[in-house]
Amino acid sequence: MGTLEQTRPPDARYQIGAGKVEELTQLVDETGAGKVIFDNNLKTRQTYNLAKATHVEVIDRFQLILEIFTHRATTTEAQLQIQLATVRNELKHAKEKVKLAKGSEQPGFMGLGAYEADVYRDAIKRQVQTILKKLAKIREKRVLHRERRTELGFLTISLAGYTKSGKSSLFNVLTEETVEVDKALFTTLSTTTRMVEFSNRKFLLTDTVGFIDRLPLALIEAFHSTLEETIFSDLIILMLDLSEPMEKIEKKHNVCLDTIDRLGASGIPTITALNKIDLMGDAEREQKLEFLKEKTRNPILISAKCQINLDLLKKEILRILENYIEAQISVPLTGKSMPFISWLHEKTDIVKENYTNTSIDVVFGAPSDLSEQVRRKVEDLNGKFETAPKTK
Repeated sequence: MGTLEQTRPPDARYQIGAGKVEELTQLVDETGAGKVIFDNNLKTRQTYNLAKATHVEVIDRFQLILEIFTHRATTTEAQLQIQLATVRNELKHAKEKVKLAKGSEQPGFMGLGAYEADVYRDAIKRQVQTILKKLAKIREKRVLHRERRTELGFLTISLAGYTKSGKSSLFNVLTEETVEVDKALFTTLSTTTRMVEFSNRKFLLTDTVGFIDRLPLALIEAFHSTLEETIFSDLIILMLDLSEPMEKIEKKHNVCLDTIDRLGASGIPTITALNKIDLMGDAEREQKLEFLKEKTRNPILISAKCQINLDLLKKEILRILENYIEAQISVPLTGKSMPFISWLHEKTDIVKENYTNTSIDVVFGAPSDLSEQVRRKVEDLNGKFETAPKTK
């Protein structure tokens, strides 16, 4: 309906200046807008004061993402995860919201004046515990399914990437499935796992929720059991939309790497699928690939929609997973071993870690060339290195 922008230090009362609030109120009246959305995070008092001035509901970026998630959620788990993020956010602001609502009700603060702050907070806390119990049961099932897959010896591949990068389109092509594909944000809010077969080798492929810039930590935490499918995979296919401007591609790539790192999955082997090459000419495609070669891991040009270069992608998957080994090491617990363990966390996929009074024992997975680097470092520390049997 309209936009406003202001560059200045945040105003304690409104976030924007008093003059800008008058502009905003006038814009709401002129356009008939039903809601005001701030890209900044708003404090409870700021939300209240802005709602009072504009006479419409005012929300910030976090609440907007929650609304989109709520609209998109179809599975019980996704709905519970969103409820958890919503009520935890409400808990943070409950005391202030009740206090302000006692003065006069504003859009977004309706009905809270009847509550006492402590009663309202206790009610929310009970909601949180109820949701956590339900999620725990779902998570137990997920763990059992994962353990069963491990027993059967299937290697797993996770599709990850920025929202709208084409993960679900690639998933549908590789699995011949019909997972919902849409131009809107966050079409996929829960994981879907299916069997795929390349060159007589069977793998499990998982489609995961898309990443987004400045995704609030509360949402990462709320979706952890969904996103942890990325942590427990043997390979990540990280998708980027190559049709976008280079600056945007680089920014989104950094967001993806940061999110993967926060999930604890940065050591997992990765293929970077540069998607939507059908939307550009050869010269632009090669120029972007050349720029991204040094910044991405194992980049491959593809088009999921037009099924271009998917054979190359499959060959790269086989190359990495055929060379992927699991090993166990034990190094003496000394000052020199701690920097090595930090390096190991950064470079490999840690499966298990145990500290004793005299040693550090770690089980990890990594491509064979990286495993050789680990072996040499372990020998330098007078430790032991053993390769686990290869998964069939």
